[in-house]
Amino acid sequence: MPSIPARPDTPISAEPRPALLLEPMQPLWQRLPRRDAEGRRLADFMMLIPRLNRRPRVEIHACAHALERVLHGYGDRIAFVELNLRLNTLWVSVSPIPGLCRELPIAIQGAIPEALLVGPRPVVGD
Repeated sequence: MPSIPARPDTPISAEPRPALLLEPMQPLWQRLPRRDAEGRRLADFMMLIPRLNRRPRVEIHACAHALERVLHGYGDRIAFVELNLRLNTLWVSVSPIPGLCRELPIAIQGAIPEALLVGPRPVVGD
């Protein structure tokens, strides 16, 4: 199995990048920023929004606007966002601020209740 090269170490730009790419030409791991403007590694998470791509266009737009409102509240702490309608996934890269990868998915779920955080199940007890 071929190894996957690491993401580029180039810092993110202070200038906004296009928010909507309908047909990305490169895999996600090649497009993701790896570090912020100060050179610190970014944190990221993925959410699943079940059956989003099967909804009427109006509902998809409403979901995207709800997501945009939530993300706008986090300003420059958001480095990268991709809503992939083919896979019904949301990928978010954020500044390495303690608790942000917990707080932001909760805020997203407040606006989009069906959004599910993808990750390992927490271990309860020993």
